[in-house]
Amino acid sequence: MRLLDDFSASALIAGFVAVLVGFTSSAVIVLQAAQTLQATPVEIASWMCALGLGMGLTSIALSLRYRVPVLTAWSTPGAAMLITSAAGVSLPEAIGAFLVSATLITVSGCSGWFERMIDRLPLSLAAGMLAGVLLRFGVDAFVAMHKQFVLVFPMFCAYLICRRLLPRYAVVVTLLLGTVLAAAAGQLHLEGLQLELAIPVFTAPQFSWRALVGVALPLYVVTMASQNVPGVAVIRASGYRLPISPLIGWTGAANLLLAPFGGFALNLAAITAAICMGREAHEDPGRRYFAAIAAGGFYLLIGLFGATVGAIFLAFPKELVVAIAGFALLGTFGGALATATGREAEREPALLTFLVTASGIAPGGVGSAFWGLLAGLAGLLILRATPPQFHRPTATPDPDPSTPRRTG
Repeated sequence: MRLLDDFSASALIAGFVAVLVGFTSSAVIVLQAAQTLQATPVEIASWMCALGLGMGLTSIALSLRYRVPVLTAWSTPGAAMLITSAAGVSLPEAIGAFLVSATLITVSGCSGWFERMIDRLPLSLAAGMLAGVLLRFGVDAFVAMHKQFVLVFPMFCAYLICRRLLPRYAVVVTLLLGTVLAAAAGQLHLEGLQLELAIPVFTAPQFSWRALVGVALPLYVVTMASQNVPGVAVIRASGYRLPISPLIGWTGAANLLLAPFGGFALNLAAITAAICMGREAHEDPGRRYFAAIAAGGFYLLIGLFGATVGAIFLAFPKELVVAIAGFALLGTFGGALATATGREAEREPALLTFLVTASGIAPGGVGSAFWGLLAGLAGLLILRATPPQFHRPTATPDPDPSTPRRTG
């Protein structure tokens, strides 16, 4: 069986690291969003169950279908938007808004318009966007070293040594070392864990104009612009060619099924997908899809044992999680930056995309990746536009073939 043949410990650990980073960095935001809507503890557990099952099943199914690491995630910007925009909206009204948003995402995928739009995106800008998104992870790893030198510096040394001697297992060894050091320092908080199955709770939707305008449409825009666009950029910048429309359509369809149980928004992952698509997952790009399948398996566990598995992931020290994410994404960041600056004609627009994305600005609640892309496209259009008086006549060749040609 090909799946067993493609199994590797490095891919399994890459999947675990992706889920560890994704869950610990944004689970609290999802919990706050549910609390804003007055969800009970049982309903909050249902949210985690629906999201875990949705991310797990879509990641596994799509990765198996295309043999490419396809990782889905909940919409973290969407959850943040709910905290500020859903005040005064009842939970049933919010569920109705989730269904409307999921319908719009499904239509965007099935109609093909989103793929037609994204196909016009130059690879250099996609890579610049990816590099901008990943920059803070590399920087934060060394900030974490400043805060927890005894924990993070040995991890950094282990990573460098293993990149030289055992490149496929560099992240594995680094994570294991960090876990041992954290446990020895009493920084792993595993007390009070109880194995408990999560129970999905159905909430009948209600539809209102205030929820449609204040929740559904902003959730759709934020999810598409701040999550799906960077998600596609990660896929393209990593060298994979996939039909995007089915990916968007299936995440939207899964969102439709899970919305009544608290699945507010599912989308293509960006940061966590980059971990599964990097060289640390496997040296062979054709075998990295197992990392996304492994991540899907861990997400299924979160869905089935939401409270228990969530507590395990949250038990790791923040500095350990930040450091392992930064080290795991170093290769992907370097590749993205090289691709972004590779073509001289597109270098400045790509750098604009990189810088605006890395700035973290979010006008209108829409993430910086979207604004970075707009800045890069604007730069590309303006810098490529050559005034008529500078056009070289095409019928007259250069007198000396060695004369450098004007490229600006």
